[in-house]
Amino acid sequence: MLDSITAFFKRILAAIGRWLGLVFVGLSWPFLAARGWYRQGNWLLKLPVVALVTLLALLYIYFVWQTQIWTGFNPSYPDVYKFSERKFSAGQELPAADGQQAAATPNSCQTSGIVDVAADLTDFNVNQNAWISSMLLYKLGLFGISWDDTPFLDNKASFQRGVNLVVRRTSAELVDTIGRVRGTSGINGDLQKARGNLQFDESSWYFGMHPFGPKTPTPSYYRAAITNLRNFNTDLGNCKAIFDGRADNLLQFIDHVSSDLGNTANILADRSQKYSYGWFDMRADDRFWFAYGQLYANYGILTAAGADFQQVIAERNVGRLWNDTLGMLQAALRIQPMIISNGPEDSSFMPSHLATMGFHLLRVRSNLVEIRTVLGGR
Repeated sequence: MLDSITAFFKRILAAIGRWLGLVFVGLSWPFLAARGWYRQGNWLLKLPVVALVTLLALLYIYFVWQTQIWTGFNPSYPDVYKFSERKFSAGQELPAADGQQAAATPNSCQTSGIVDVAADLTDFNVNQNAWISSMLLYKLGLFGISWDDTPFLDNKASFQRGVNLVVRRTSAELVDTIGRVRGTSGINGDLQKARGNLQFDESSWYFGMHPFGPKTPTPSYYRAAITNLRNFNTDLGNCKAIFDGRADNLLQFIDHVSSDLGNTANILADRSQKYSYGWFDMRADDRFWFAYGQLYANYGILTAAGADFQQVIAERNVGRLWNDTLGMLQAALRIQPMIISNGPEDSSFMPSHLATMGFHLLRVRSNLVEIRTVLGGR
């Protein structure tokens, strides 16, 4: 038994050694091939090459730094908003401050926590951090191979895309249902602009091939969406915008969130079942971190929704279920393995982190479906 275990680890180490050797050869051969040409060239040729190599080195240092440093990452970030201290649902008129006459003060209404979190998550993606998916070196890949097909430098990009999926969905819900009284009011202009900006292509750089020519990069559109969302909340705080906090709007919002979670769980299950290569599955890490980003964003959005729809939640008596769901999201966000493994579910050596994340996704989704049932049953 001991001999078989020793032989198993020897095979793993040998495979890793061969793989690292191939990677080293692949990375070094262009430089070795160019060495002879460079030594024979004159300085008119050497100086541009030196400048180009220096520029690429600086770009790669910046790129690696941005992919590895996650500024502002905090799985407990919803606590900063102190939503539990809010006494009014979003859009409700606030009473005048003590000692002030109601007639002498302008109307003020409760702003939306959902809008605040959506704007801050986008700020986290494109201002506190670089938006990885549209960076030139990310688009170029590793010698033409997409970074998503390698185990390197793609985790943050996948996480950001998971966050952005939730923000996009939220912006659509705000435009279509929550930010208007259906049938009696028009679409809010700021929310409409925010949705349009957030739907923009995630990988656009300053120049593109389809179509050919200069482009506005993705982060510029997302930064514009932040401004649009904050403008809406300013108008809402001045009672000049609408937040329709009805139970059917919350029900539809939850329905779409649970649908997105179910889709991601299916993607994880498919990858887990068909490509259970343990530590050697090159796509397991980006699948995992996309799902993690989705849960990260949903934790903040659903915490905010609990405050924005607090009257509905109290009337329908779903407070316990809601808090249970947030607790499940907290538990899921505590899973942060250093190396993502996609092994067989019964493996003793290479765990299945995708199956684990899929389990947590389905737990949250199950609770959301139960909340939806309660909301729709009355």
